[in-house]
Amino acid sequence: MGLISQYHHSIEKILQEIEENEEKHIQQAATLLAEKVVQGRLINIFGAGGHSAIAGMEVFYRAGGLVPVNPIFPPGMNVLESRPTMSRLAGTGEFILNYYQVEADDILIVVNFYGLNPASIDTALAAKKRGTKLITINSHLFASQIPKNFRWRHPTKLNLNELADVAIDNHVPKPDAVLRVPGIENPLSASATIATCFTLNALMAETAVAIKRLGKEPEIWLSNNIPGGDEHNDEYIKKYRSRIHFLYPVS
Repeated sequence: MGLISQYHHSIEKILQEIEENEEKHIQQAATLLAEKVVQGRLINIFGAGGHSAIAGMEVFYRAGGLVPVNPIFPPGMNVLESRPTMSRLAGTGEFILNYYQVEADDILIVVNFYGLNPASIDTALAAKKRGTKLITINSHLFASQIPKNFRWRHPTKLNLNELADVAIDNHVPKPDAVLRVPGIENPLSASATIATCFTLNALMAETAVAIKRLGKEPEIWLSNNIPGGDEHNDEYIKKYRSRIHFLYPVS
């Protein structure tokens, strides 16, 4: 079996585990999100650290995605701005939530691929302190297998999923990379981005259905690369630009 086939089968196995084990949790989270959207609130999402920031990018201003998504991108906490990295710094959670205006009656999704990044734990703790509903997405197995004395854990030694109102497992294995190749010491080809983006898109789809079930039409972006896309999206940009920090007009 070639590497492409091996990688495909490894990813397929993870996605199958998500389908079989996380449907209930995804639907629970979707119900919470839909209720907040119907109340006029935003879906706040923080992809905390390194490549985990991709989670916020994946569901923000995205063709086929929900409109009222407010991504949280603090400087220094993603792989493009890690000069130095701030995602391993505890004590920032309250400041992050204050800046992005995440309040007590809001809802927040915190994503950290592995579930132990200090910024993710700190922000989750701050959310719980102020009464914000919390959904987490991380690898429960990975987090559980990292020693409590690991130098880059949060001072509380907590795993992200331990703080959640609804905890969704992305089923990413430890150590994330899934290909073993003879003659190469370390594994190749990460799985966390694909698994997490799959989980998030499934969650957003279930949320759209739940919004419709509550009697409201879900607001959904069209691609700007098809005729009529700009016109469709323009009304939402005008509606939400003052509330969603990174929303911008395209024309």
